Amino acid sequence: MKGWHFVSATLRDGRPVPKNGEVLRFDGTPVLCEQGLHFSVEPFDALRYAPGTTLCLVECSGEIVMDDDKGVCTERTILARIDATELLRYSARMQALSVIDSWASCPTDVVLDYLMSGDEALRSAARSAAWSAARSAADSAWSAARSAAAARSAASAAAESAARPAWSAAAAAWSAAWSAAAATAAASARARGASAARAEFNALVEETFS
Repeated sequence: MKGWHFVSATLRDGRPVPKNGEVLRFDGTPVLCEQGLHFSVEPFDALRYAPGTTLCLVECSGEIVMDDDKGVCTERTILARIDATELLRYSARMQALSVIDSWASCPTDVVLDYLMSGDEALRSAARSAAWSAARSAADSAWSAARSAAAARSAASAAAESAARPAWSAAAAAWSAAWSAAAATAAASARARGASAARAEFNALVEETFS
């Protein structure tokens, strides 16, 4: 079966990375996450286990054990490989642009210019601008949260004095409903985002190797 595997300058055990077409063999029983020659069925899943930026299309054979996002085998052959550094940077920039509307404020020009162009001369300045914006947003959010907390505390005290039982019941119900809704929305957004990122990255890799 075909799979994907990232490597660094050497294999994890220090051995040289085999040449394309050379069969790498493991003499033993393959055990997921413990021993054997690992791979992932999709390029996106291989990212999680990447020790370096060289991405290999591999053919796996012999004894094979599969899990949800990875597999391990006793024979693995590299069919083709690329230095995926630029591909990974491009993918990361595209994912950042896909959520640009979630910024607390409008991104600075240097951030947008870097994300859209990938110009390495802008990367350092863009990183600094992004961190500055993030710190500013965090400071503002913290100040607003403290003010809101103080206001809620005062309102709660007044409400409790007037109608403690009714207020407590209503607050508990509202809190439970809000927590459930927020959790559902967050999970849905994460699922949609991860699904889109997976599909886009896999398609980009397939196009690059074709």
